[in-house]
Amino acid sequence: MITILTPAYNRGHLLGKLYQSLVKQDFEDFEWVIVDDGSSDSTTNIVDKFIQDKK
Repeated sequence: MITILTPAYNRGHLLGKLYQSLVKQDFEDFEWVIVDDGSSDSTTNIVDKFIQDKK
């Protein structure tokens, strides 16, 4: 298993493109860890939607 670590501070608008890229990967033995340091944008809401997808 590998870990993909993504720091995110007010970068919610960029996470969707990364999420779509990760979903398309053939290799599925990974975890995606997003570290958010108190963003004031919609980062939390965007990540919650990814979690609801359960992919």
